[in-house]
Amino acid sequence: MTTWINNNELKIDFESEPLIGIRYFLPSMTNEEKKSIKKYPFINKTLLNVSVTDKIKNRFYNFTIPEGYCFDGASVPRFFWRIIGSNTDNKFLVAAMVHDYMCENHECINFDRALSTKIFDSLLSFSQVGKVKRFFMKNSVDIFQKFFCKWKS
Repeated sequence: MTTWINNNELKIDFESEPLIGIRYFLPSMTNEEKKSIKKYPFINKTLLNVSVTDKIKNRFYNFTIPEGYCFDGASVPRFFWRIIGSNTDNKFLVAAMVHDYMCENHECINFDRALSTKIFDSLLSFSQVGKVKRFFMKNSVDIFQKFFCKWKS
């Protein structure tokens, strides 16, 4: 296990280093496959076991992001790219992958929406995303999740 985050609130370990690839169009692909790549251009290239310890609530979670899991990068609207950066920025990719997986699989962290936001913010911090960008990204994600992601309480 490799520890990425270990502070007073949270510990995040990966069994191996995350490896993210870019999906490309091939001439032999169907239109459906091309649409999928356009929507989800990034792919997890290795089986990624994730361990999260919520030190505040004294809870421990393990989940696995499967090899081949596809995601869209950081969901940064084009209008904000000048302030935050492009959705394809390498600094955002691991945080975006883990967060997207948690948003699609709420049960992996016991339906704890606030924890998913905290994990996202912590992984951005680990990737050396600046405080101002993290503030906007974290709060945008949190607001979006409250209204559109249907988290159970």
